[in-house]
Amino acid sequence: MAEVHLRNVTKHYGRDVGVEHIDLTVEDGGFVVLLGPTGAGKTTTLRLIAGLERADAGTVHIGGREVSSETPAQRDVAMVFQQYSLYPHMTVRENLAFPLKSPILKTPKAEIDRKVAEVAEVLRIPHKLDNKATALSGGEMQRVSIGRALVRDPAIFLMDEPLSSLDAKLRSDLRVELKRIHAELRATLLYVTHDQVEAMTMASKIGVLDRGRLVQVGTPREVYEDPASAYVAARLGSPRINLLPAGLMDDAPPGAHVMGLRPEHIAIGQGHEAQVARVEHLGDQTRLHLKLADHDLVTLADDRIPNVGETIRIAPRNPLWFAETGARL
Repeated sequence: MAEVHLRNVTKHYGRDVGVEHIDLTVEDGGFVVLLGPTGAGKTTTLRLIAGLERADAGTVHIGGREVSSETPAQRDVAMVFQQYSLYPHMTVRENLAFPLKSPILKTPKAEIDRKVAEVAEVLRIPHKLDNKATALSGGEMQRVSIGRALVRDPAIFLMDEPLSSLDAKLRSDLRVELKRIHAELRATLLYVTHDQVEAMTMASKIGVLDRGRLVQVGTPREVYEDPASAYVAARLGSPRINLLPAGLMDDAPPGAHVMGLRPEHIAIGQGHEAQVARVEHLGDQTRLHLKLADHDLVTLADDRIPNVGETIRIAPRNPLWFAETGARL
C-alpha cells in the first residue's frame, strides 16, 4: 500500500470547475471518504488520481512518487465503480482472474489461482467461484467487482459510490464487509459518496467537498461536532441539523446570522412554545416535526411522545453559530 498526496490540484472543464486547489493526503492504510452532493468534485478527484483525467495545475503523488505524467497502468491503482462491470459470460473465478491475465503483469497461472482463492475467502464467496456472473445477486456482483480490484494488490483502492445501486439492507451489510476487508488487508482506500451514513460509519477521515473545493477534513467525530461551516454541518447528521435565524430562541453572539441545532441538542419541557406538526416513529427513535413561529425544525422525542397539534416547550443546548457567509463563529 502507499500514501497519496494531492497538492494544489485544479481541473476545469471549460468554464465549469471540476476541482480547485485541492490539498489532500490519504495516509498509508487510511480509509478516507470524500463526501458531497452531485457535482461537488468527488469523482473528478478519483479520476485525477487514477490518471483518467489530467490536472490543469498541481501534482499527484503515490507512494512518494510524482505520477502526474504517468498513465493509469503505471500508477498502480484499482478503481471500483457504481456499476458492477462484470463479464456476464464468465464465471466468478474467471472474472476475478481477468485483471491478472494482463500481458503487462505476466502473472503465472499458479499465482493467479492462489490470489483468486485468497480474495474469494476475504469476500466470503468461495462457494460461488464456478457460478456465472449472471447467477449472482446484486450484493454478490458488487463483491466480485470489489474482488477484481483486490486481486491486483494495488497501491491504492479508489471506490466511486460502489454501494449506491444496492438496497438499504445490502448497503448496510457491505459497509460492514468493506470495513472488515480494509482492516484485514490494511489497504489504502479513497471512497467517494453522497451518503453521510457511509461516511460516518466507514471513514477514518472524511473530506467534505463543496463545488470543487475541499472545505474540511477530519475524523467523523471532528467533522460532526466541530463543523467549519453551515454547509459542512448540514452534510452530516440524520435528521439534518436545524438551521434557524440567530435570534429566534436565544440571544446570539456578535456577528451570528444562523443558529445550528442538532436534533439531539434541543431540550423538551422548557423554553419557547412550539407546535407538533408531525410525529415520525422509526423504531429506535421518534422524530418530532415542530413549528416554531414560522420555522420548521426536527427534534427527537423523550420518554413522552406528544400528539400532533399539541404545544410543547423547547430550548436550545450547545447551539452552533454561523456568520452570514456560512462560516463558523
